[in-house]
Amino acid sequence: DVVTTMAGHTVEVLNTDAEGRLILCDALTWAQQQFKPHTLIDIATLTGACVVALGSHNAGLFSSNDKLADAILASGRKMNDRFWRMPLEEDYQEALNSNFADMANVAGREGGAITAACFLWRFAKKYDWAHLDIAGVAYKGSGKEKGATGRPVAALVDYVMASEKQ
Repeated sequence: DVVTTMAGHTVEVLNTDAEGRLILCDALTWAQQQFKPHTLIDIATLTGACVVALGSHNAGLFSSNDKLADAILASGRKMNDRFWRMPLEEDYQEALNSNFADMANVAGREGGAITAACFLWRFAKKYDWAHLDIAGVAYKGSGKEKGATGRPVAALVDYVMASEKQ
């Protein structure tokens, strides 16, 4: 199938299990249109590939803005809410090319968390943006303490509080 996003881009759906990024790309567009933010941070349990890459100790942090990424990393360290900065580079965009639409919703197996973030990046060019893939840290899966972890709420609250002081 080929679907059209709120931004007017067409997307070839190659994997129906990657539906979250289709919703999120419209949310990024909607936020830009409605609020015209200077900075936007999205949080999603977006990919199993991030869990494969980082396990359950660090969330993946993707941003083309070094200052924003550094501020999120600093808040994470302060609040013991760990992130690992992952690459977000134009080189990965080619994997999302489609013969039938402006882009595909997934690339191959290689760099799956990165290409998912690159897909979203296409919709977040008008503001400073970071994507947090929390798939590996959002839940504890077994034992008496299983359930939601609340991550990365503490780090984001600290980030917002630090940003307000500037």
